[in-house]
Amino acid sequence: MPLPIVSIVGRPNVGKSSLLNALARRRIAIVDPTAGVTRDRVSAIIERHERWFELIDTGGIGVHTSQQFAADIERQIDCAIREAALILLVTDVREGLAPLDHEVAARLRQAGKPVLVAANKADDLRQAQGAAEFHALGYEPVIPVSAKTGRGRDELLAAILERLPTESAQAPAEVAMKIAVVGKRNAGKSTFINALAGSERVIVSEIPGTTRDAIDIRFEKDGLTYVAIDTAGVRKRRSLQDNIDFYSLTRAMESIRRADVVLFLIDAMLPVSGVDKRLGAAIEEATKPVVLVVNKWDRTQGRTTTGEFADYLGKMLPGLSWAPLCFTTAKTVKNVEATIDVARSLYKQASTRVTTSQLNRVVGDAIRARQPPSPQPTLPRVYFATQVAVRPPTIVLSVNNPDLFREDYRRFIENRFREELPFPEVPIRLVLRAHREERAAGKRPKVRRPPHRTGRAKKRR
Repeated sequence: MPLPIVSIVGRPNVGKSSLLNALARRRIAIVDPTAGVTRDRVSAIIERHERWFELIDTGGIGVHTSQQFAADIERQIDCAIREAALILLVTDVREGLAPLDHEVAARLRQAGKPVLVAANKADDLRQAQGAAEFHALGYEPVIPVSAKTGRGRDELLAAILERLPTESAQAPAEVAMKIAVVGKRNAGKSTFINALAGSERVIVSEIPGTTRDAIDIRFEKDGLTYVAIDTAGVRKRRSLQDNIDFYSLTRAMESIRRADVVLFLIDAMLPVSGVDKRLGAAIEEATKPVVLVVNKWDRTQGRTTTGEFADYLGKMLPGLSWAPLCFTTAKTVKNVEATIDVARSLYKQASTRVTTSQLNRVVGDAIRARQPPSPQPTLPRVYFATQVAVRPPTIVLSVNNPDLFREDYRRFIENRFREELPFPEVPIRLVLRAHREERAAGKRPKVRRPPHRTGRAKKRR
């Protein structure tokens, strides 16, 4: 059963996003004094006394600083109101009752949904007493709260749960995989997300920078629940214009770190840029499985082949040469679901654990094929290998001296692991660690050698 939805609505700058973050107890929505920061529906799953519901933040009603997105924002608000089991009308006790508050209240009466008033910014007792004037909106109760200090948070949550159906006691379905959708601006991320969700979950526009928040969107496929994280398009650092751009970039990078698999969208119509390379480096540094999703493939119109484009990406993004490719057209939903199948395969690979004997067989074969070079008199030596973790597969090589192993030889070993072991398309974290006896000061590792025999061998008893 789907979770009941509580939608936060109100005029601009009353603290709706701050309240979402306060109730969720973590930073989800971008908070900034600039009006009109929130455009899409930003959501969080809230649990209280083993009761669950989905809390959704919306853009401000009535005033839109950017008329380019006014219709889109209103459409997102309408959807949030329509799907809500309960509406949380947020007001501002510092500014007092405003004419626009009455307009919002009238709009909600037409919707016919139960409404709870949260009089926000009641940081102290005096300000909390000012909440009384909002009874004029015609909704009860009016609960003074402060997203900034947490005042009234427990009372507000209790009032929400009283008005939700008892089905909210059911925990949400376990998430099989979290997928971050990243890419430079206008690569088609929001269109891709909507194709996965099967609805207009986020605003799609040709205007760069439409998406600002990192938005978690649940969808189901083959009986499993997934979370797709839509992120703001990454741009050049010197092009960041204000705090909102900075917060958007930070959220995008954070989404990579908390994802199980990354879908890296690349615009088939544009050359790989410095922004693409920086994103690739961030994914590589985070050691996350990644699918290189070449979007808008229909526009190439036969000017190149998938093989040629794969070779091109291999040269431009050499740090992700192991990553699989998918060629999609998000606008027509072509191959969009196939990318989830590939992502699922990568998640399985990254979760695989192999035996120590398998690892040491591969290491032994690699060393026999290519001895590790060294400019020093002391030769590099590998004692054994063992896997210590998954997601990513983390392999420790016990060696005489990690400094003796050059970076190219480390990559050689990693590539042999991908060729011989069941994780060919995911990053591998290779750790070289000095043998425990080498770490003891003044001691050399004891290496057993066969006895040197002269003459006739002794007769065995």
